[in-house]
Amino acid sequence: MSDGSNNEDNGNGLYRSVEQRAERRARWEREGERPLWQNLSMIGSLGWLVVTPTILGALLGRWLDRTYDQGVFWTGSLIFLGAAIGFYLVWQRIQSD
Repeated sequence: MSDGSNNEDNGNGLYRSVEQRAERRARWEREGERPLWQNLSMIGSLGWLVVTPTILGALLGRWLDRTYDQGVFWTGSLIFLGAAIGFYLVWQRIQSD
C-alpha cells in the first residue's frame, strides 16, 4: 500500500507538473508580472518562429515547381511543412519557459 510519499519513483509526470506550477507561482509572487514590452517581444519572436520556416518553404517550393514544372505541388507541401516546423519550434520555446 502506498502512502503517496514516493510520487517521484512511480514515473508519473503529474508530480513534476505540480512542482513546476508551484515554482512558477513562487517566481511570479517574488518577481511580479513581466513588463508589457517583454510580453510583446515574446509574441513577436514566437510569430517569427512560425513565419520564417513557412516563407522559406514557400520560396523553396516555388523554385522546385518552376524547375520541375509541377504546378503548385511543392509549394503547398513545403508551406505546410514549414508551418508545422514553425509550430513545433514555438511549442519547444514555450516548453522551455
